[in-house]
Amino acid sequence: QVRFAESGGRLAQPGESLRLSCAPPGTVSSVYTMAWYRQRPGNQREWVATITPDGKKTYADFAKGRFGIFRDGVKRAIYLQMDALKPEDTAVYQCNAHSAGNAVVYPWSQGTQVTVNS
Repeated sequence: QVRFAESGGRLAQPGESLRLSCAPPGTVSSVYTMAWYRQRPGNQREWVATITPDGKKTYADFAKGRFGIFRDGVKRAIYLQMDALKPEDTAVYQCNAHSAGNAVVYPWSQGTQVTVNS
């Protein structure tokens, strides 16, 4: 089973920055568009950002201007840089691959917990 090994989540204070990492196995991240999602307490999972194999980036409205998605070409890892964190960013963050039709390709991994409060 494909595991994405998300990491980097922790307890943070409002205004802080965090960088989350996703380590897809093999060539997954160089073949597929990769996406970050999050699931806030009591809410359904929501899309955060995507990056295509050639580097095109797309963001949900709430992420524009505060979050950045990028990849490490050597390690094939995918990162989510989150700045100016807010309490409403508290969520489990997960990554996955997208098919050409923007469907999620693999079962969800455990994700990484981000908690923002003072």
